[in-house]
Amino acid sequence: MQHFKALALKFLASLVLLYIILGLFFGMSFVNVFIITAILGITAYILGDMVILPRSSNMIATAADFGLAFLLIWFLSSILTNGDNLIAMSIAAALGVALFEYLFHLYLLRNMTEASNEKGTINQGNLRYNTEVSEDLTPVRPDVRSEEDK
Repeated sequence: MQHFKALALKFLASLVLLYIILGLFFGMSFVNVFIITAILGITAYILGDMVILPRSSNMIATAADFGLAFLLIWFLSSILTNGDNLIAMSIAAALGVALFEYLFHLYLLRNMTEASNEKGTINQGNLRYNTEVSEDLTPVRPDVRSEEDK
């Protein structure tokens, strides 16, 4: 139920944001903005919010969402419309989406139970690496030699 609530919040906020940027400023129809928002919302939620965010920081996940938003908005708007200024439109919309995603990631990190533990601190995954150190130079112990070595 938490995923549905988060996805619904993301969809509605993104729809309003993208309609303001794409619809009002660049003249895209509401149906096209709705299609772009639905595809972008589901893709960004799965990749950015459920895969990248738990394994990295908010800034890295936001940068990944910016790139994903730019590529998807540019690709889908080139298919759905005959616009002339697709790059500027895609950059403006991706910047707006990235700003929203930064705030949405903060919401997810505070409210989703998978992303926070019982102390209320953020779980950024297990990123501690260990290294084994040894003084052995060869894999064979010195007391285990063949007859020829003696």
